[in-house]
Amino acid sequence: MATLSLAAILAEPARRQPDRTALVEGELRLSFGELWEQARAQAAALVGLGVAPGDRVALMAPNTAEFPRAYYAILAAGGVVVPVHLLLSAEEVEHVLRDSGATLLLCHPAQAETGKAAAAATGVRMLTLGGGGEFETLAGAAEPLPGYVTRAADDPAVVFYTSGTTGVPKGAVLSHLNLVMNATVCAFDAHDVRRDDVALGALPLFHAFGQTVSMNATWRAGATLVLLPRFDAARAIALMAAEGVNTFHGVPTMYVNLVAAAAEITAAELPTLRLCVSGGASLPVAVLERFEEAFGVPVYEGYGLSETSPTASVNQPVFGTKAGSIGHPLWGVDVEIARADVEGRIELLPTGELGEVVVRGHNVFSGYLGRPEATAEAVVDGWFRTGDLGTKDADGFLAIVDRKKDVIIRGGFNVYPREVEEVLMRHPDVAHVAVIGLPDEVHGEEICAVVVAAPGSAPDAAQITEWSKEHLGRHKYPRRVEFTGELPLGPSMKVLKRELRVTYSGA
Repeated sequence: MATLSLAAILAEPARRQPDRTALVEGELRLSFGELWEQARAQAAALVGLGVAPGDRVALMAPNTAEFPRAYYAILAAGGVVVPVHLLLSAEEVEHVLRDSGATLLLCHPAQAETGKAAAAATGVRMLTLGGGGEFETLAGAAEPLPGYVTRAADDPAVVFYTSGTTGVPKGAVLSHLNLVMNATVCAFDAHDVRRDDVALGALPLFHAFGQTVSMNATWRAGATLVLLPRFDAARAIALMAAEGVNTFHGVPTMYVNLVAAAAEITAAELPTLRLCVSGGASLPVAVLERFEEAFGVPVYEGYGLSETSPTASVNQPVFGTKAGSIGHPLWGVDVEIARADVEGRIELLPTGELGEVVVRGHNVFSGYLGRPEATAEAVVDGWFRTGDLGTKDADGFLAIVDRKKDVIIRGGFNVYPREVEEVLMRHPDVAHVAVIGLPDEVHGEEICAVVVAAPGSAPDAAQITEWSKEHLGRHKYPRRVEFTGELPLGPSMKVLKRELRVTYSGA
């Protein structure tokens, strides 16, 4: 039996370079050796509490040192981490605890009220993280484990809960092999992360993107992670400059805000960045261009889902880059365009054709926890069906057209919101936009653009519609334009289009 533990992501740099800085959070500086020793002490406390190999432990914490310390402690004890989104209600956290079968909840004081309510409803024991808490006291009195508990490579390591946009959230089970491979390939093959790099940890660590690409891939390379508990563009720029950050991972909304913040300061105040990666949602080409002009560094856009560990495809220097694409598949991963035949089997499509994006490889999850039917629907002939529509060109570059569920059908014609958004983002008075379909008695659905105006501008809805007519087909331009101060974002900072549809369908 092959053995492997995701805990090695921290254990190995602690063995090889114990004195190198692993983590920065405010005034706190922890070396790899210090952080791993603290994690092993917490692991010993977990073992003392009865946590056995394979037991699921829920973790609810922001981007502070408490998250990675407890994360690797759970793994070192042989447990399975169940990260909890911080924006969930007590009832939603209760579902995660029940569905995962978690035996314990480790909770940051900032989330204690929600955590206590969910823990009480499920009968799960909750311990508070941070100085002076019960868990810290137990860890302080424990003799650190000598190392991590051995696990099989295919054993579960982390259970990520999906957003639940199409039903009750499901737990996607990721193995040690899934997550170690994804971190390793992201670090050494896709973008050549270096030991002397310093990355900003601004993405939520409870989310797959922040957890694998920011935290695990950075530490797989023995580099330094600077945590930012709450993203604010001006604060992020100042922190990156002060800490010598040269690596940034973010979602499109972060890039939009960084461009706006950069316009308010001098070029000398900007950080010197070497590597920038975007994911989580499609990055409008206009935003990519503005960011590259302001910061003088290319942005490598990628793609993935919780079920794919998460990275499946990304623009990589070895292949060159193409704006508006998600690049090429990671090493050891296949990403293709397909459709299901009459018997439900996967049929790969020729170059250039539009179809569903499917993924197979070492990054594809084990399945949905306790949901064999949902797993069978999602993984067909070894391919994970993403639910996203895309294309692959003659050079092998993949592009995401849109989510299947977000496609607008107006008067019998398919309209892809991303295409409309790409055009509207080039309007000088538009800082950010989300395009949605709203019910319409005549056309079935009507196209609505929800716009965040650029600072200092006061665009008119009719003017934006008229401008759109010049740049979009007659069936594509938004007949309705709404303005908002900010777009609703989920825990992973994706725009919540379902909320926009609810808000404006009744307006």
